[in-house]
Amino acid sequence: MKPLNVGLIGLGTVGSGVFQVLTRNQAEIRRRAGRGIALAAVNRRNLEQARAIVGDQVPVVADPMAIVNDPSIDIVVELIGGTTLARELVLAAIANGKHVVTANKALLAVHGTEIFAAASAQGVMVAFEAAVAGGIPIIKTVREGLTANRIAWLAGIINGTTNFILSEMRDKGLDFATVLAEAQRLGYAEADPTFDIEGVDAAHKATILSAIAFGVPVQFDKAHVEGITQLQAADIRYAEQLGYRIKLLGISKRRDDVGGIELRVHPTLVPAKRLIANVEGAMNAVVVNGDAVGTTLYYGKGAGSEPTASAVVADLVDIVRLATADPDHRVPHLAFQPDALSDTPILPIDQVVTAFYLRLRVADQTGVLARITAILAEHDISIDAVLQRESADGEKQTDLIILTHDTVEGRMRQALVQMQALPTVLTPIVSLRKEELN
Repeated sequence: MKPLNVGLIGLGTVGSGVFQVLTRNQAEIRRRAGRGIALAAVNRRNLEQARAIVGDQVPVVADPMAIVNDPSIDIVVELIGGTTLARELVLAAIANGKHVVTANKALLAVHGTEIFAAASAQGVMVAFEAAVAGGIPIIKTVREGLTANRIAWLAGIINGTTNFILSEMRDKGLDFATVLAEAQRLGYAEADPTFDIEGVDAAHKATILSAIAFGVPVQFDKAHVEGITQLQAADIRYAEQLGYRIKLLGISKRRDDVGGIELRVHPTLVPAKRLIANVEGAMNAVVVNGDAVGTTLYYGKGAGSEPTASAVVADLVDIVRLATADPDHRVPHLAFQPDALSDTPILPIDQVVTAFYLRLRVADQTGVLARITAILAEHDISIDAVLQRESADGEKQTDLIILTHDTVEGRMRQALVQMQALPTVLTPIVSLRKEELN
């Protein structure tokens, strides 16, 4: 059986990894796929740089649309990123009857509904394992391995840059700005790290995972997104003293009590005894809870040339195996059949249920704690733990740390307004969410 021809758009870090893996493991891949996968053309605007990577083994073109419109190419691999040209290329490839593999989480989080509908209409596949958590096969796990389960929730460290920064802040007691500069020097953070440190990258990935877990359309615009730029070293230290670690988590939960889904990204206190709390450096991990399997953890490299290429090539093998199958009998893009997707709404942040960590800088005088606890009680918020630091000699103020039990976020926001208005609360209150992940 003749090989399927692949056109590779983008020959950067991941693209060069795809070339290396396909070349090095060609025989093994053929044994798994049942037929060959031939790299028929690659695209990079700088032809000289491209030839330095692939040599004379593969034709190189500067125009990506030349690959999309080449009738000899069966599968287009899109690795250029972004949501404008990439969308144009992917939709054109689909319209030309070509299967697509992409590592582009932003593209799918924003335009996934349109892209998957176009692919279904054309009877072609869009595979995107590399879009979430790099080399961890989390898409296939949730979409196929856990297909017998009704998934209750998932939570993931799905951005290696922020996890590296938080790990360094905890280990070395440094502030955010210092660690960010070090992450940029080491190559863990981009020159413009906004998408990472503001939580946007993680939210793109959480949006995709949520759609697959709960059978809803991708809805990035409904996600609640917070980054780590305001996180202070003092709160990392206090969390540690209380038995918690702070991680930037992408979280999605099924809420049967209100008929909705939570979709949020933010810094989160996690019990230090949880495995995910001990994921350090630039590594990724995702926890998924299903009714049959219970709680499962998936861990590995979330980025990098060959880890991500591993996921891209796995997608190519899947497409080769299924290329001749009836489109109606392939695994659906979002795990559920297209006509069975749910319109379950994404809940606004005020309806989210979670616990909280509060740090208040207060005047060290009688009655302060009693007034604060009374405000929390008025809003039906129960306290789990209190930590009050002794004032330093000569100081008349101190830090008051409160952990709450689960509550509705809207109630907490109202309570925070009242507490902040107290004359004995001297600085802006720090409020972080806390998840037990039982």
